[in-house]
Amino acid sequence: MHRSKLFAACVAITVPALALSGCGVLGIGQAPADLQIYSARHYDLEGAFADFTEETGISVEFITGDDAELLERLKAEGSEGPADVFMTVDAGNLWNAARQDVLAPVSSATLEKAVPEDLRDPEGQWFGLAMRARTLTYNPDNVDPAEFDAQDSYAGLADPKWKGRLCMRDATSSYTQSLVASLIDLHGRDKALEIVKGWVANDVEIMSNDILLLEAIDAGACDVGINNHYYLARTLVEKPDLAVDLFWASQEGAGAHVNISGAGVVANSDNAAEAQQLIEWLATTGQNAFVDANHEFPVNPSVEPEPVIAGFGEFSRMPLNAKAYGDLNAEATELLAEAGYK
Repeated sequence: MHRSKLFAACVAITVPALALSGCGVLGIGQAPADLQIYSARHYDLEGAFADFTEETGISVEFITGDDAELLERLKAEGSEGPADVFMTVDAGNLWNAARQDVLAPVSSATLEKAVPEDLRDPEGQWFGLAMRARTLTYNPDNVDPAEFDAQDSYAGLADPKWKGRLCMRDATSSYTQSLVASLIDLHGRDKALEIVKGWVANDVEIMSNDILLLEAIDAGACDVGINNHYYLARTLVEKPDLAVDLFWASQEGAGAHVNISGAGVVANSDNAAEAQQLIEWLATTGQNAFVDANHEFPVNPSVEPEPVIAGFGEFSRMPLNAKAYGDLNAEATELLAEAGYK
């Protein structure tokens, strides 16, 4: 059964609307893997999965693609699909997957202990596995961090003193949309709109990716940006003299905005027990293997972060509301357009 399902999945990859990659097509006579992972998290997977296979004897293959494409594929394939685990890179996507009945509830004392309550589904349909913070970055030659609003650092960037000094990501970025969704959840729509309009009034320069944003800050083209912490960590490894420092946002208020990569057991999995075992391993023994190469924070509070990001210091985070990230995404997109944010 599983072999025929896998073949159907590989054939379906050629459909233009579901243009996915990384099918892991089996060679002639080769046995199918024990677990099939549909993953929108496409970086640094191989090492962690290889370690899992070595420790457990459970083989893994994965298909990578966009979050929305993979979710639509799971729904279209239904009971005939090969997927055992759905892995995605945004809490809102995990929430939507659970709402659309493609994930199975899991009861696991291991996961309940390893994953903080707000980083997992209350019904056990998904669990956060890696955490990223989206916080302020700045050029220390041009900015005194005492200038930042420690109570509400994101709103503080709407202050006119930052006019002509800001770089941020584009409105189409899921990072921007999730941040604005969290501001709507935290402040209400009217206040969130006021904040974003303030960024626009400050002539924010829009960048297409976080690396360009960091390079602009380093070059003095802008003084302050909002970045995922791990992009700064990656760049510092390559360029230790980078003139960019990190400021943990809103430490006297709600805390820094965070998001997660996470996973759930697919409702139609033929291998639910092994799928659960993989997710439990990724949240415990395999946490460092899963997060360290990309400089992400472990969700498991008993696991130490790797040295580069540990050097950024401890921080308080904004509680994560996955429902808000999912339900408010469309409103966040509309708000960005209304504010004139490109």
